[in-house]
Amino acid sequence: MSEGKLELSVQPLSQPGPEQNLQPPPLSQQPVPTPDPPEADRRGRTQLEQQRPKPDFLKHRWLLVLLLGFLSSAAFGGLLYYILNSLPANHYQAHEECLSPACQWASARLSVSADPFSRPCDYFLHTCTSDRLSSSTGSSRRRQDIYGHPQSLGGDDGGGLQGSAPGSSEEDVLDRKAALLLYLREILESQESWGSTAVRKARRFYQTCLDTKSIDSAGAEPFLALVQKLGGWPVSGQWIGTDFNSTLRILMKDYATFPFFSLQVGRDPKEITSGKPKKYIQIDQPNLLIPIEWNSTTQKSQAITQTLLPFLASCQTYLALLGSPPNSSTIHLYTFVSLSSELAVAAAPRHYRLSKGLLYQRMTIKELQRHAPAIDWLGGLQAAFPSLPLTEDDLVLLHNLPYLVQMSRIIGKWLNKHEPRTSSPLHTYMVFHLLHTVMPAMDSRFTETAKKLSVALGTREGVAPRWKHCVLQTERGFNSVFGNILSERFHKVHREQVEEIIQNILSSFKSKLHELEWTDPKSLQFVMKRVDSLIPRLWITLDSSSEAELDLLLSESSTQTFFSNYVRLLSFWQKRRNKLLFEQAEVINPVSVTPLLLGNELFFPPGMFVPPLFHSTYPRAMHYGIMGFLIAKDILHLILPDIYSYSATVHAVGECVWTHYLAVTEKEEHDGALSLSPVQLQEVWLQYSALQIALQAYNQSLKSNPSDTSVSGLPFIPLFLRAFSQVNCDSDRYRDFMPLEPSFLTTVLCSTSNRCPTNLHCPNKSQQHSFRTC
Repeated sequence: MSEGKLELSVQPLSQPGPEQNLQPPPLSQQPVPTPDPPEADRRGRTQLEQQRPKPDFLKHRWLLVLLLGFLSSAAFGGLLYYILNSLPANHYQAHEECLSPACQWASARLSVSADPFSRPCDYFLHTCTSDRLSSSTGSSRRRQDIYGHPQSLGGDDGGGLQGSAPGSSEEDVLDRKAALLLYLREILESQESWGSTAVRKARRFYQTCLDTKSIDSAGAEPFLALVQKLGGWPVSGQWIGTDFNSTLRILMKDYATFPFFSLQVGRDPKEITSGKPKKYIQIDQPNLLIPIEWNSTTQKSQAITQTLLPFLASCQTYLALLGSPPNSSTIHLYTFVSLSSELAVAAAPRHYRLSKGLLYQRMTIKELQRHAPAIDWLGGLQAAFPSLPLTEDDLVLLHNLPYLVQMSRIIGKWLNKHEPRTSSPLHTYMVFHLLHTVMPAMDSRFTETAKKLSVALGTREGVAPRWKHCVLQTERGFNSVFGNILSERFHKVHREQVEEIIQNILSSFKSKLHELEWTDPKSLQFVMKRVDSLIPRLWITLDSSSEAELDLLLSESSTQTFFSNYVRLLSFWQKRRNKLLFEQAEVINPVSVTPLLLGNELFFPPGMFVPPLFHSTYPRAMHYGIMGFLIAKDILHLILPDIYSYSATVHAVGECVWTHYLAVTEKEEHDGALSLSPVQLQEVWLQYSALQIALQAYNQSLKSNPSDTSVSGLPFIPLFLRAFSQVNCDSDRYRDFMPLEPSFLTTVLCSTSNRCPTNLHCPNKSQQHSFRTC
């Protein structure tokens, strides 16, 4: 495979010229018959010619005729070849139509979707969110560190499942997370009697989640019964005054609930390069319930004033649903909000902690106990990680020691202020966190209250359908089961095709690096050394041990409710976290939609390659237009996270693309009001480069194998671009930094290129501009 520099436009395909099918003209022509001349004249001419010396060229006149005929044929053929090859390759390439069910689905989708080449003004200016251009900061408020979202069984690592883009539907966009959710739904709702016992239990769990009638009829009773196991609750009047630290230990061990701090497992980044396999317990600030925001001026968190009333209203509703009398719930409500506010102010966003060197701070458990004495750290960690022989001399990694110190002081103050036997705001605080942990399994009155608060906070748009909620909860509990299914299916049909795409994308990515104008040649050398050392791997794993644990955890009894099974899975989740400490290899989530870079290994999970984004029968044009672009975008994000600081090309190309957009939308008269921030310019350059890399990789694939199939009769390049233009709302972690939809990049690519079916100009102000190539 060539690693040389590749042009960013699609080169003509290596096809035999049409002249090969043409018959060359005859090498000689027979003389036309004429009347015979008089015999005397004929003899005279013959004698004269015999006496006159013949020129040399006449001696070889037949050879001359042969040569002239050949040259004429070659000139004609060459001219024809030039004319045909000066046209886009897709104008003359014949195609075999793909007729597989997957291709028929894709064809039907193309037939009902907007044609970007006939309606560029309507199509390419579509946006997935309304606030995309609301500020030049490149992120809306909901992407900042707001500690107002509830804890859940599974966290989002940036590539996990959190639903599709807000304001969009699975039928409208080809979003990676939405596509995987639909694929998992198909598995769960399949009527086929296949799979292991754990697979069947996953389906049963999913079905009990869909049974909202049974969930609603149970009401709050399952949760109140759970609270009684913790010693009751002052709010309900049944309270035996349990010890603060003993209650906290139970929450962490059995219910994966961490009210005052969070626990994770992982390596120290400083040791990863040295190859040390040791993993540590990592202690961080928790996901707090009260909504706050970071004040960059005061360098402190503060409550969001406009959200305090909706937050209070939601807490009051929860208390009422749990049977708390109105006259006794008020004091509990306000002490809970007061305690939450004190803890929240001590928290800080990750970027601030990173700048202050607060991440991955080493400390022994004994030292931590001295800094934050209100928490029984050794007892709590031993409860959360029972299989680990912890001592007070073991090291842990801290991510915000000032918060932990302040948290301990706050807890100590509240413990001294209230008599545990009569009232305990700390216990109420922990019960509220437990409620949010099990909220996905509660009846619709609780979930509707949570949705209203999310809308008031601006953190959620629209209401997810019940099936999506249930798929997410099932995936979080049965992650290993889905991983086994995805790995098995992927290995059977996708492996060879995916490996080719990844290799071609990496090859084109390397050539793109050499095109950048680097501020420091050493930076290019450093990046190229890192890229050359990359080892791409397909993450295919079969975890039978986890399935066996699930078999033991969930009985076959049909009387089990969704709530009881959900609570059991919370315990299983914490046990799985406990196992991470003993596993040498890094655990990669197979049910993920983005690659993971660990050292010099680039892992691609099978969750990336599911229909309708990818199918083994698709034409390669669709593979590269969809998955090729997404893979290129992911690799650029992983390898060049801060490329803006090292290359002037990023700024120039980003501005060029943005100029195209402003011209088409007639917004340049805003006099710079819509200028982009550096992080936005980088994202524009990155996604435009990803499209170029994918197109170049597809061209590289065609050079090695010129044949490809078609969908809806579309030639190679139009099909590539049509497939790409449908992936216009991919909700990755960088989504809010992109000020325009990626589908618009096709207009920039085609503005001066004869490789596109047509010049994609809107019939408005864009026609008055002479666009340059970006």
